[in-house]
Amino acid sequence: MRRRFLLLLSCLFLLCGNAVAHPALWQAKVGNSTVYLFGTVHLLPNDTNWRFPALDQALAQSQSLYIELTDDDQASMAALVLRYGIDSAHPLSTQLNESDNAALAKAAQLAGLPGGATTLQPMKPWLAALTLSVAPLLKAGLDPAEGVDKQLKAQMIHAGKPVLGLETAEQQIQFLADLSTPIQIAFLRDTLRDIDKDKEELLKLVDAWKQGDVAAIAKLENDELKDQEPALYQELLVQRNSTWAGKIRDMLKQPGTVFMAVGAAHLAGPDSVQAQLAKMGIVVQQD
Repeated sequence: MRRRFLLLLSCLFLLCGNAVAHPALWQAKVGNSTVYLFGTVHLLPNDTNWRFPALDQALAQSQSLYIELTDDDQASMAALVLRYGIDSAHPLSTQLNESDNAALAKAAQLAGLPGGATTLQPMKPWLAALTLSVAPLLKAGLDPAEGVDKQLKAQMIHAGKPVLGLETAEQQIQFLADLSTPIQIAFLRDTLRDIDKDKEELLKLVDAWKQGDVAAIAKLENDELKDQEPALYQELLVQRNSTWAGKIRDMLKQPGTVFMAVGAAHLAGPDSVQAQLAKMGIVVQQD
């Protein structure tokens, strides 16, 4: 389950290596209106080359950029984490069994978490899971400021073009904070089980993204979530994809060109944004 969250939510996925990438790019066109769709990853080294001519041309033609979040500065995110992710009255260890707590201590040590498992005690299970996932990546020098969405945002602002958010940081954090306690604990246990497997599995996802292999992304990410947590799949993927498709439909009623960049999992599988647009009679073509 945890890998799905790494793709679905901002600032929680990495891209490794410096090979040239060619991620998938789509466009929806109605009359004089065009919306480009591009899947992103949110954490990557600054030596990764992911640009290609068709992408550069699409950005140059676009009058505005939509990304998932624009209000994810460090101060705002810290305040939201304190509001939604901390529960000092119920220490994490009291919600776990003896075996889980032993695994938690080991995972915190492997992640190089300052303070070890003690640091995790005031956190709700969802936040503890993400902390254990992200800490090793940050320790390895991966920088959220180098994420694809951040680079696109900086490029468009430099060009004097508006950058708009599809959601707010608070909405995205609430997707996790509103999960039931049993699902949060299941999320944490999945993290603890797979903490030694992450590198191999994430590299598979990275390779699929670089190759623009949306079928592989759907198989690796969306299919398992749909099978294991169908209600969560509906909330995190289907409902959001449908909402975004509605926004795109409205954009296509106005002349001009818009570039939209969202997490790659939203553009993969039978319930993708493109599939939601198809239900509305809007054809999306891959460039």
